[in-house]
Amino acid sequence: MYTCSVYIGNKCTYLLTYFNLCRWAQQNGQTASITNTLNKAAKLGDYIRYAFFDKYFKKIGNCVGPSTCPGGYGKDGAHYLLGWYFAWGGALDTQNGWAWRIGDGSAHFGYQNPLTAYALVNEPSLRPKGATAVSDWQISLDRQLEFYEWLQTEEGAFAGGATNSWNGRYDTPPSNLTGNTFHGMYYDWEPVYHDPPSNRWYGMQPWSVDRLAQLYYVSGDSRTKNLLDKWVKWVLSEITFQGNQYSIPATLEWDGVPPNVHVRVTAHTNDVGTASATARALAYYAAKSGDTNAKTVAKQLLDGMWELYQTDKGVSNSEVADTYNQFQHEVYVPPGWYGQYPNGDVIQAPATFIGLRSWYKKDAAWPKVEAHLNGGPAPEFTFHRFWAQADVALSQGTYGMLFNE
Repeated sequence: MYTCSVYIGNKCTYLLTYFNLCRWAQQNGQTASITNTLNKAAKLGDYIRYAFFDKYFKKIGNCVGPSTCPGGYGKDGAHYLLGWYFAWGGALDTQNGWAWRIGDGSAHFGYQNPLTAYALVNEPSLRPKGATAVSDWQISLDRQLEFYEWLQTEEGAFAGGATNSWNGRYDTPPSNLTGNTFHGMYYDWEPVYHDPPSNRWYGMQPWSVDRLAQLYYVSGDSRTKNLLDKWVKWVLSEITFQGNQYSIPATLEWDGVPPNVHVRVTAHTNDVGTASATARALAYYAAKSGDTNAKTVAKQLLDGMWELYQTDKGVSNSEVADTYNQFQHEVYVPPGWYGQYPNGDVIQAPATFIGLRSWYKKDAAWPKVEAHLNGGPAPEFTFHRFWAQADVALSQGTYGMLFNE
């Protein structure tokens, strides 16, 4: 069998890149030189519509019972939000071939991308050629903004998301979730993944709001501005400075269900990745709205991390790495199954994460991890995660582009 999947966050990021490239080319008289690339981007916009559909293409809304919830007909199975992924696969045996395709019945606010929808509808060179593609993305643009509105707390932060398949198997949801649904989909404060809970991490907030802020910057849409006004007020109230040092939210807790969801910040951090994403969202908002406070805080965050956390590899700060205890967690291997990694590590029950990956023990920092696994304190490391380094660079560049400073 072969199987393939598309992670929607990455693909929509590519489309945003093409949108920005398109705008730059137009301004510099270079559109003809990127026509082939834009045509491919438009085709990508066609295919990503698979992310609009329930995992098994069931009908959206009040979908309870794997055998009683009906299959969708036409677009009945489309929630028009960006699900986590879609995937497809089939048999390698060409004589008795079969194939499958799935979408995702859960949608997280953190992975919505209304600017992508806006670009695919409003930028002629990016419009997909499918018969209903542009109208589908127009519906999606409106539906995504409605999703943000439905999930926004009184404080301003956005709660998790919604699912068409409770517990991933079309179970009956708790009764307190059936009174106020999103087009029949049930509120889920931690959709998609649960270890750790997907909306406990503050980083989901600025990642998603950055796209909202870019949409506002490009379109001036008042509906988007209303969402941002409330979010910016909340996040500014949670950011503090002491000299060059800054403190932003790290973890969040949630109470209630829509329309009465509330958020509480339970820990703060100086993490450069999430600080950069926050600065970028604030910068786009400030550039369009003229909010001088948002601009000032964005600059303080960027200046603080640049002055305090430069290293010979990038921009980062140390953190206590308290998840290495998972190295000793059991990894399921089917009874009687045997295999080997290329380096000779045996794959056979009983197995653990570290038992299957002996090469980790050759790392110069392994003694710190080993001491922790033997009962010592969690080690402290300065990681340079690619996404965080990219966030720093993008945010510094964005601020300079927007304000010429």
